[in-house]
Amino acid sequence: MVRHEKVAFLKFFITYFISVALLILAAGFFYFSQIRDTYLKSEEFSLIEYARHIKMGASLQNYDDEYHYNFVKFPNQHIDIRNFTIGKEELTKYLPMRKEFLYLQVHKKKRHFTQELWALKKLVIMSQIILLILFAILSYILAKNALKPLQESISKLDKFAKDLIHDLNTPVTSIKLNMRLIEKIPELKEHKAINRLNRSVHDIAELHGNLTILLQEETFQMSEINICDIVQEVVEIQRDIYGDINFFVESSTLKVKVNQNAMKQILQNIISNACKYNSKNGYVKIYTREKSLFIEDSGKGIQEPEKIFERSYSAEQSSGIGLDIVKRLSDAMEITIDVKTSSKGSIFILHF
Repeated sequence: MVRHEKVAFLKFFITYFISVALLILAAGFFYFSQIRDTYLKSEEFSLIEYARHIKMGASLQNYDDEYHYNFVKFPNQHIDIRNFTIGKEELTKYLPMRKEFLYLQVHKKKRHFTQELWALKKLVIMSQIILLILFAILSYILAKNALKPLQESISKLDKFAKDLIHDLNTPVTSIKLNMRLIEKIPELKEHKAINRLNRSVHDIAELHGNLTILLQEETFQMSEINICDIVQEVVEIQRDIYGDINFFVESSTLKVKVNQNAMKQILQNIISNACKYNSKNGYVKIYTREKSLFIEDSGKGIQEPEKIFERSYSAEQSSGIGLDIVKRLSDAMEITIDVKTSSKGSIFILHF
């Protein structure tokens, strides 16, 4: 599964499993409470029955040493007949005698009740564990089945996109070759219309490259490379297109584990934007600090830096789709991007 499929799978699995788990735990708690109350009632009735035998003078042979009793006098005080006390070691109940203020106090050791309660706890816990495992398996199966229509739709969309990009490759290449031929005509070489066309062709080729790399996200091969070599390559491409921009590269070695093509596309998009939305005769500085790459420009800054990675966002200083692709490729390679901006320019910081 690719990243977005894993996210959808985990969201469905966690939501369903946690909902069911809470119900199982709540049901287990209420079942335990109800049975515990039943056990307590049974113990209370056994004390009442023991007290009845004492009052009637009947034989106590059927009662072992867990039971014992004594008489207590509470002058000027009446005890609620519903009394039943659970102590640390014994269960206790008071029952009135015929004599005024005289009560029979009966006791029973908690050993039997504690054993029953512990057996009940083990039963409830084991039952809940088994149910949680079963529902975890069921949640996994349901999540996988729920994901199938999404995977089929994405697969069809990816196939269509790949076919479309493949078909676009021929006309884009043809336009670029013809533009080079046109540029060789002396009277047209410096024509403004030709320069605008050249920029437009570059933008189309850049978009084509973005989409091509993006569709390869699920098959990314990561390897350790010197990112400064890619920086130099991208800068040379941009220098040919933006002759009025001054480039300053202050980096020699920064080895990171990335996909080379995806990394090149990320730098291409960021540096291209830095040139496109720069001031006249501005600059682009690229330098490294420890495990981070800085791309600084002298443009007008970005109005809403927190939105620039959204696909729908576009402004005078930024185009949404290129930076949206930057964000997606960066996430796929676990690269964090920070953006600092002011009226004097912007800095994109890539943390590897």
